[in-house]
Amino acid sequence: MSQMPQQAALSKCPSCEEPLESGDRFCGACGYDLSVVPARPRDEPTIAMNGVVPPQTSAERAAPRPPSAPPAAAAWPAPDGPADPAPAHRPADVPGTNSDGTPLSGTPAVHPSAAGGAPPVPPSAAGGTHAAPVPPSAAAGAPLPGAAGGTPPPGDPAAPPAAVQASPAGGAPGAPSSGVRFDRRAEPAGDEYPLQAPDPRVAAEPAQSAGETAAVCVACRAGRVDDDGYCENCGHAQPRERDHMEQECGPLAAVSDRGLRHHRNEDAFAVGTAALPDGAPASVAVVCDGVSSATRPDEASLAASTAASESLLAALPRGTHPQQAMHEAIIAAAEAVNALADDPAAAGEHAPQQNAPACTFVGAVVTAGLLVVGWVGDSRVYWVPVDRSAPAARLTEDDSWAAQMVAAGLMGEAEAYADQRAHAITGWLGADAYELEPHTASFKPDRPGVVVVCTDGLWNYAESADEMAEILPADAAVRPLHSARVLVGHALDGGGHDNVTVALVPFPAVPQGAGSA
Repeated sequence: MSQMPQQAALSKCPSCEEPLESGDRFCGACGYDLSVVPARPRDEPTIAMNGVVPPQTSAERAAPRPPSAPPAAAAWPAPDGPADPAPAHRPADVPGTNSDGTPLSGTPAVHPSAAGGAPPVPPSAAGGTHAAPVPPSAAAGAPLPGAAGGTPPPGDPAAPPAAVQASPAGGAPGAPSSGVRFDRRAEPAGDEYPLQAPDPRVAAEPAQSAGETAAVCVACRAGRVDDDGYCENCGHAQPRERDHMEQECGPLAAVSDRGLRHHRNEDAFAVGTAALPDGAPASVAVVCDGVSSATRPDEASLAASTAASESLLAALPRGTHPQQAMHEAIIAAAEAVNALADDPAAAGEHAPQQNAPACTFVGAVVTAGLLVVGWVGDSRVYWVPVDRSAPAARLTEDDSWAAQMVAAGLMGEAEAYADQRAHAITGWLGADAYELEPHTASFKPDRPGVVVVCTDGLWNYAESADEMAEILPADAAVRPLHSARVLVGHALDGGGHDNVTVALVPFPAVPQGAGSA
């Protein structure tokens, strides 16, 4: 029966360095298999590995050292084994390349840094003499490369070992060399590298261009905003384009804000100016409020406001009466919203039982002496004179449950609007509307003033005409954009429970003697 090879007893585990007992075949601490530990060589290695010189005995330190000329190399100690080892291949017997990329030859390549000298090698412990390395070529009877006159006698300390000559760059054949350095990587000659490092000037250009266009978080002011609209640093959702919108167009302006409770702005507005056939100016303002219980209310309000504004700005220059033009604009807005429900691209976004896209509508047309309003739903128009001693007025009637209760005499206005059903609308634009009933009215104010066109996100915090006149800045006729911002801020300060949108249209002075409608 075969037996495991016997080894010298180990005092500690080679893996965890825990003490061992005689006869242990496995480490009791880490389980290391002690049978795989190689036998200890009889002599300490005489070659410097990674620049670390093995410890020397007192006899070795007392032995004389050779001059400072670099030795060729040191021979490895003979391993334990049979006296006649198996023949080994020479480097040239097998095609390949050295670690520095040069082809293998009968003579191993030498690192260029070896020309400056290797660390001194201590004498062997056996006899105190330096053992000269025997390269493979010497075994075949060739003289040692680099030796001018042969090998000096081993016992002559005055004769320095053979000098090691650096191999030329590129590993030219026939160049003298000796030994291989294991403590350093091969370095390419000169400035030629297989992979050139990127030019930092070129690499910095894309980064700079990307940094110039990257959006910065509005919350932490440090993180970059990703494509989904969130900060990569703090995760804060960034404002969308419609979260806050402002526009000033000639004498009128509009502001819309998402508010503090809704996740998106479902309101939309459109403002513009046109010239009547006689050259007189006309101002147009349209405000739409998306119905939150419907599908894609933000798209509905945008489609309605855009269609109505385009219809008005096209009809007024042709000489269409402003009130008739307003009626046609409401029809055009309704058709635009209805088309959203028939859009095949968005047909799969909502189930059949869900409401079709819907919104409310309110608009105003202001000319030299006429004010025309139109509405469907609960968005409103207020009239506030510049002379605040004159009374303000609300020019629209809501299509809502509360308005119907008041009109029928079943409830008072305060009681009806305090009910939780007050804002349930009875009229809207959309494919599922019961019947489209556009409301239009015309007025002829006898004094200058400001027309306030707004959604319920504003008038919830200033419901009566007097309350609206109280929060409207006195210079709203000459600073409409600033005044619209003030009104939106009033709603946000009150809680901002809904989207807030308001457009201000100054009414010009009318000729003397004109009466009010």
